[in-house]
Amino acid sequence: MEYRQLGRSGLKVPELCFGCGTFGGHNDEFFKAWGAADVAEAKKMVDICMDAGINFFDTADIYSSGNSEAVLGKAIDHLDREDVLISTKATFRLGKGPNDVGSSRYHLIQSVERSLKRLGTDYIDLYHLHAFDATSPVEETLRALDDMVSEGKIRYIACSNFSGWHLMKSLAVSDRYGWSRYVGHQAYYSLVGRDYEWELMPLGLDQGVGALVWSPLGWGRLTGKIRRGQPLPKDSRLQSKMAFDSGPQPDEEYLYRVVDALDEVAKEMGKTVPQVALNWVLGRPSVSTVIIGARNEAQLRQNIGATGWKLTAEQIAKLDAASELPRTYPYWHQLQFEERNPKPV
Repeated sequence: MEYRQLGRSGLKVPELCFGCGTFGGHNDEFFKAWGAADVAEAKKMVDICMDAGINFFDTADIYSSGNSEAVLGKAIDHLDREDVLISTKATFRLGKGPNDVGSSRYHLIQSVERSLKRLGTDYIDLYHLHAFDATSPVEETLRALDDMVSEGKIRYIACSNFSGWHLMKSLAVSDRYGWSRYVGHQAYYSLVGRDYEWELMPLGLDQGVGALVWSPLGWGRLTGKIRRGQPLPKDSRLQSKMAFDSGPQPDEEYLYRVVDALDEVAKEMGKTVPQVALNWVLGRPSVSTVIIGARNEAQLRQNIGATGWKLTAEQIAKLDAASELPRTYPYWHQLQFEERNPKPV
């Protein structure tokens, strides 16, 4: 397993991170569509990860209303805490009160305390804002996070699902006051979702913010089981209308074009479609780690098989061509002047 710097921080993370959204989803329709691993099953998957060199586990307070954090905490309790990296998040609503949502000082301090309790730990290695909160001053949010870093409750801070200006404004505020800086951005990026490349990737490279990629298989569309003219597999999360409507919505013909290219490359390499799709993301600029999920041990072992080998330049070009889409303004305009706007490397 390769270990990479998380952005411009001193923290090294494995190139694959295990996403714990599949833990504990028994009583939640949305997360049950992802998976519903109990403590015993979760512990088995944690041990498989650790044996493979994946010591990084990502969750969030909202996943199954806190149950994912609780299951993860119990699934790692047989390990030395120093051997494990834990990432969790807050911002989305978790509770019915007026302050049970957002990135205010009040809500973030409350959220961290509750996450620590559910996880059974006294510190969080990487703490994310799950989304941008336009109702809370950026200064208030970042000062609260910086205070918790100083208190030792959080080691590093990151964000998720920010636009370019959200992230750049936040970094500027941190720099102005000498507060802790976002070292990672958890963002959606896949062969059927390449918008991240347009602004967030060059921003990350310029500002030292590493990408932690979520849903690298395109919200379950690049598993190799979704084919032209065939019904959705019965076990696909996309069978849930709530899960389907909440995720990206790529054009069907575009999706099949990408899957066709993945099929060709997978046959050439002797790999599976998801392994090729994951390996492509792993090779992209600014990517520090790719978050993989799994309903069971077989899926997990298959995803781990995406590492330890590289696609050829010709295969990458084939996948790039199949997945390229027209850009919106001003990105299509910038592409015409590559000598002034070189592609990220």
